[in-house]
Amino acid sequence: MKRAAKPSRAADVSGTHLWLVLMKAHRALQKVAIQSIESLGVGLSDFAVMELLLHKGAQPVNEIGRRVALTSGSITTAVDRLEVRGLVTREAHPTDRRARIVRLTPQGAQQAAKLFGGHKRAMDLAASRLSKAERVELIEMLKKLGVSAADTASTTQITGEPEHVGTSE
Repeated sequence: MKRAAKPSRAADVSGTHLWLVLMKAHRALQKVAIQSIESLGVGLSDFAVMELLLHKGAQPVNEIGRRVALTSGSITTAVDRLEVRGLVTREAHPTDRRARIVRLTPQGAQQAAKLFGGHKRAMDLAASRLSKAERVELIEMLKKLGVSAADTASTTQITGEPEHVGTSE
């Protein structure tokens, strides 16, 4: 006796399902990233500071904190740790006497490049089931999603109801 075919269910393409899938993928990638970074013998905040300085050059302390999402106390502690290890220096800001610029030392640049290289290999392995073309497409789609979400966040009330912008309601 033949089994009756199950009725096909439409794929869930809701924003909620998208968020859940994205959240699960983020958690899996984050787990790989944390394992990768910690296996290199460095903490997450120190790695984030070194990676930023490696790719963006010397930065003011407050800008580092903003870009790697650390509080001023946490960024100061991270920079202190890196400075003690001889990986960064603090210098006077050329135009703002209150600010300090953080720069990788030659040893720090070498260490950051080595750390980032190991981390890059781990993250490339985590994404290895996607072709290069799929990665390009996914990156573009995620950027588009980020812009859409940011626009929504800036025009949505706390209740979650969209504001009626440009209407007479």
